Amino acid sequence: MAKSKPRFAHGTRRPSPVDMHTGERVWQRRKLLGMTQTDLGDALGLTFQQVQKYERGANRIGAGRLYDLARVLDVSIDYFFEDMPTAVAAISPATKRRGKAKKLPGYEPDLLVKRETLELVRAYYEIEDAEVRKGVYQLTKAMGAAGV
Repeated sequence: MAKSKPRFAHGTRRPSPVDMHTGERVWQRRKLLGMTQTDLGDALGLTFQQVQKYERGANRIGAGRLYDLARVLDVSIDYFFEDMPTAVAAISPATKRRGKAKKLPGYEPDLLVKRETLELVRAYYEIEDAEVRKGVYQLTKAMGAAGV
């Protein structure tokens, strides 16, 4: 009987949820800095297509590349793994061997990685006047509380 392949193994053409999370964190930071995929690629000596594949999780990010990404995006290595859902972390082969694996529910990225959220945060911080910025914050908070 043939062995079945691991569900999210290297070379299966399916990105691992861990790779997808890491890629989302690259995308999130790049967008917050206002960089294009071409800008990031140029800084790393890559094409924008390669950056695109990293961000989608289609290509795994090796240790050396992760180090370079952290330096260019001005974050610690830990940044790429912060806020990883427990269910995503649980699919790690090391975790599975320890018997702690849980069934992975539908993988949903959190609100902080949505394009709309990132654009809103960037636009908010482009408001130079602190009082106006505070007013926008209070208005948005009030509208959310009112369900508008």
